Amino acid sequence: MQWETVIGLEIHTQLATQSKIFSGASTAFGAPPNTQACAIDLGLPGVLPVLNAEAVRLAVRFGKAIGAEVAPRSVFARKNYFYPDLPKGYQISQYELPIVGEGRVEIVLGDAAVKSIGVTRAHLEEDAGKSLHEENLAGGGYTGIDLNRAGTPLLEIVSEPDMRTPQEAVAYARKIHQLVRWIGISDGNMQEGSFRVDANVSVRPLGQTRFGTRTEIKNLNSFRFIERAIQFEVERQIDVIEGGGTVVQETRLYDPERDETRPMRSKEEANDYRYFPDPDLLPVEIDVAFIVDAVADLPELPDSMRERFHTQYGLGEYDASLLTAGRELAQYFEAVVQATAEPKLAANWVNGELAAALNRSEIEIARSPVSAAMLAGLIHRIQDGTVSGKLAKQVFEAMWSGEGDADSVIQARGLRQITDSGELEALIAAIVAANPGQVEQYRAGKDKVFGFFVGQVMKESKGKANPQQVNEILMRVLASD
Repeated sequence: MQWETVIGLEIHTQLATQSKIFSGASTAFGAPPNTQACAIDLGLPGVLPVLNAEAVRLAVRFGKAIGAEVAPRSVFARKNYFYPDLPKGYQISQYELPIVGEGRVEIVLGDAAVKSIGVTRAHLEEDAGKSLHEENLAGGGYTGIDLNRAGTPLLEIVSEPDMRTPQEAVAYARKIHQLVRWIGISDGNMQEGSFRVDANVSVRPLGQTRFGTRTEIKNLNSFRFIERAIQFEVERQIDVIEGGGTVVQETRLYDPERDETRPMRSKEEANDYRYFPDPDLLPVEIDVAFIVDAVADLPELPDSMRERFHTQYGLGEYDASLLTAGRELAQYFEAVVQATAEPKLAANWVNGELAAALNRSEIEIARSPVSAAMLAGLIHRIQDGTVSGKLAKQVFEAMWSGEGDADSVIQARGLRQITDSGELEALIAAIVAANPGQVEQYRAGKDKVFGFFVGQVMKESKGKANPQQVNEILMRVLASD
């Protein structure tokens, strides 16, 4: 039997506010446990929540960025469940009336095909605390509760079940991650818990329209884990059904060390949470002026910029997609283009040598030791023939290591390309004279021997000979008697 996978994602992104959603406590990461949880976060008797207007503004920005309707009136509700890291015994969230309605985002797949994924809703809510499981030297263990995250503002972004492969799910998660960082509503730091993904996964016979029983994989905090967890879960569900069993609706956790999902608890339905409007919070009413102000400084969005890079600079879909993966990277590229007027060459260097160096050093573009102006300077020296493409890579490595700009490196290392015709002709004449056997082979029709001579010239010149001039002179010399 052939199976179809159905995937929907719930993404929790931490909003970039200085204080929590209902209190003035700090949201800074890394503080000692339980030092950033105030009386409101702890749910002490007599305290009242006060909504953080900045969280509302950031949610509005997201809604407009995905073409969704921003609700003029939304309501906070209490989601009731009992966990040690939920001090009030309920989570303040939104249910029937979320702040952001239906929208859509486009993902680019591996074959450059574009697919539209629906966003059902995005709603504001507070985060819970965190349970910390520790082991002691005696081999035992304990669980501690850190409530620093309690009350941290989240925007939960719920997709339609439009994805059919783990790869599509990863592409969608990356797109949302790109977007929330691009418009400045979240730092998207997955290691710090600022961007977490829950995956709802089910399978059904190919051609069937009714959904299968779904499981939810909680708290996936890397794109690699999202793909691996979904892939495992799909195979597990198929094995269960084909073995005569029934998939149980439940919440599961992904264990990256064993590369498997494991049951966590039975999956709750909405009525299990006993949602009701929070009596301590008024409905959120947003007027047109608030929305206009929230999006006034919204930058050019990645889809629009990707298309512009394609039309304005003549870049292919692949290059344009890579260059718009992050706003800072796109700005870097455009700065290089404006200084050089060479979009294709700039794209090759940014997506090639620069991207490789950033990956090796595991740093973001903002911390690159080679600035856009420095890379533009190197491209200028390629354009004017001062260095060849091969020499330019040596110059780039030196620039990355902190040896200065392109001109300084070229001067200090003596990497200027040899373009003097007389010097090249003398060098080539000596090499040809020293290899009569290869000359005869070439003149007898063995064209591949030409590469031997090019290699010898580049070796003797230490890679500094102008390749185009070398080819021209060699062809003329070898063709003559």
